[in-house]
Amino acid sequence: MLVSLNWLKNYVDIDNNTPEELAEKITKSGIEVEGIEYVAEKSKDVVVGYVKECDKHPNADKLNLCQVDVGEDELLQIICGAPNIQQGQKVAVAKPGAVLPGNFKIKKVKLRGIESNGMICSLQELGIQEKYVPKDVADGIFVFPNHLEIGQDVTPLLNLDDAILDLGLTPNRADCLSMLGVAYEVAAILDKPIHLPEEKVNQADEHADDYVSVQVEDKELNPFYGAFIVKDIQIQSSPLWMRNYLMAAGIRPINNVVDITNYVLLEYGQPLHAFDYDRLNSNEIVVRRATENETIVTLDEQERKLSPENLVITNGEDPVALAGVMGGANTEVHNETKTILLEAAYFASTSVRKTVKETGLRGESSSRYEKGVDPNRVKRAGVRACQLLETYAGGTVLNSPVVVDELDHSEKEVDINTDEINKRLGTTITTEEIANILTKLRFSYGQQNDHFHINIPTRRGDITIFEDMLEEVARIYGYDNLPFTLPAGASQAGALTQRQWLKRQVKNFMQGAGLMETITYSLTSDDYVSKLISPEVRDDNLSPVKLAMPMSEDHKYLRLSVLPELLQTVSYNLARNQADIAYFELGSIFISNEQETTKQPAEKLRLAGVLSGLWEENEWQQEKKLVDFYVAKGIIEGLFNFLEVPVTFEQAKLPDMHPGRCAKIVMNNNVIGFIGQLHPTQEKQMDLNETYVFDINMDEVINEYDNNQSYQPIPKYPSIVRDIAFVLDEDVQAGDVVNVIQKTDQDLVKDIQIFDVYTGEHLPDGKKSVAYRLLYQDPERTLKDEEVEESYQAIVAAVNEACHAYVRS
Repeated sequence: MLVSLNWLKNYVDIDNNTPEELAEKITKSGIEVEGIEYVAEKSKDVVVGYVKECDKHPNADKLNLCQVDVGEDELLQIICGAPNIQQGQKVAVAKPGAVLPGNFKIKKVKLRGIESNGMICSLQELGIQEKYVPKDVADGIFVFPNHLEIGQDVTPLLNLDDAILDLGLTPNRADCLSMLGVAYEVAAILDKPIHLPEEKVNQADEHADDYVSVQVEDKELNPFYGAFIVKDIQIQSSPLWMRNYLMAAGIRPINNVVDITNYVLLEYGQPLHAFDYDRLNSNEIVVRRATENETIVTLDEQERKLSPENLVITNGEDPVALAGVMGGANTEVHNETKTILLEAAYFASTSVRKTVKETGLRGESSSRYEKGVDPNRVKRAGVRACQLLETYAGGTVLNSPVVVDELDHSEKEVDINTDEINKRLGTTITTEEIANILTKLRFSYGQQNDHFHINIPTRRGDITIFEDMLEEVARIYGYDNLPFTLPAGASQAGALTQRQWLKRQVKNFMQGAGLMETITYSLTSDDYVSKLISPEVRDDNLSPVKLAMPMSEDHKYLRLSVLPELLQTVSYNLARNQADIAYFELGSIFISNEQETTKQPAEKLRLAGVLSGLWEENEWQQEKKLVDFYVAKGIIEGLFNFLEVPVTFEQAKLPDMHPGRCAKIVMNNNVIGFIGQLHPTQEKQMDLNETYVFDINMDEVINEYDNNQSYQPIPKYPSIVRDIAFVLDEDVQAGDVVNVIQKTDQDLVKDIQIFDVYTGEHLPDGKKSVAYRLLYQDPERTLKDEEVEESYQAIVAAVNEACHAYVRS
């Protein structure tokens, strides 16, 4: 609901509250103000001017040379290109030095050789949005009524200083879908009186029932129908103030009749509809259900096929409107309309909702019927519209409108008492304060001591029980005034379990290593359910869990591996030119070795990752590092070093993996996952580039993790580095040599790095040279050369014996 504050001021004094202050107070009372917008940016030196002369520009066919009176001693000569500019008009004039929205400054200029001193403005140039500008001035300048004084500031005349509150209403607060409803709310919040519009009409001697009769066949769907007849209508523009308010509320003005029905809709929250009486071709209105496949052409020029679920207004034979939704094109008010039948009716929300759902025609009227309108405001809204039609359309209102009324106008009754209110709210509100709140809300009540018997106005259809009134008392009293207490009794601070904490640590490490977390489906397809299953998971009796009623073929099974869905995500991104990929997912797989479908599968936590494309690029140095096996392996080694859980890597050949670039991950002699390059055939099938993956059983890692905090002091003594190159048989793995070195001297050798592998010239056939860098250090003392040399020689001897290797000279 868009609420114009200038419009609202007609009903309640908002004091000196700024729009922001008022918005905060409304929000704190329970209705959220979602935003504040201003009709237009501030303008300066824009006034009403009178066009005394208007001649064609001597040097341009589409320009006019105007002499404009702006209430000063001299006329302003202004060149204007608007097609609707004419002599004798009163227009908005930006004088030289004026500033328009967008900080557009008006200066004296020359156009085609002739001086122009100012600018005659359109509504758009003054900041009004295009979609709200009336069609008759959409392509030209705005023309004021003749009675306005020359030289007046246009800002208040065009409502340019208005602020609009956007209320985010919940479905139960349908009462605030009207300006009067909002006025009641604001008056209660500010404790101010409310000024309601008068509903007085000078009725003619003729009676409306001489012109029309009304018959309602389904009074459950339409318990109230009022038909007002207004003659001698003069179709013209509606008054400027009404056009301003409609535009502020987001409705484009059309003509005085349509604008009045829209104005009353927004003012009272009661939808109205005006029929051209002469186009009805009938003196009766029949409200009934539509017949099967009956049709109507609505105001949007669309032919719509109806069903018995739709309630229609007919002229006794043919539908002329969809009840509560939209009128028919054949009875639309037009420029030659002289007599109108004004409909003020109450339609059941269920009927309107069904019609809206079938037709898609949800609008301002239908949304109010769907949420519920005030039964005691239906006829009053019709009278209010007749009053405005009499004043601004020259209408003659006939006496005694035709009414069918079986509507329940009674008020709901709710009892409350002070003790129960305070018990529920934890407050010490006095009986006098509660009485004052009810007065602010304008609820009539009877009081006996601390007990209140309240009559709920029909405009507040959301209040039916004690708890509803409790909420009203609380919000007007002020939620900020409600007391707060800390929980009594023993309390315990929340904390993460070790599993939860460790999962977060793993995610943080992976993100710090440069990988992006993903979350993929736990369901997969026939094609992928048996792909890339880790060797420790794969079993002869392994059977994927199939869904009883899958929603699609792509999501039939619970996954046995995280990788297939992760690789589909990579493929999706590659197809959109995102070639550099580094993803990980910490998620579950679902394992079942049972044929019995009623048994729940075991849920296992896995850490999976995918790497492809560039890993690092230094443009200035023109260096690029592509993802390879060792990048992936380095990330996994870093993770296990971070967790202080030792693992080893064993070369392996696995299904769907590259036979020479794949390894099992082993912990405590048990396989817990694998790492390597996807098989080229598999990469081709999934439209992938060279791609590396890893998959780890995190349940085993979590069980192995030791949460005891430990630290190592920073060494105070220097280290010694020795390099050594062994000549090995080609089938000897470099890691085997590392294991021998570690076993030979664990005390002094703190780190072992492989930094070179060489094959070729000066080496015998079937041999390779692998170079190792050994870091010697003792945290308690400075090592001597003799100690290092002794360890060095022991390592050479041990590797020679275990691996049949010798030192390369």
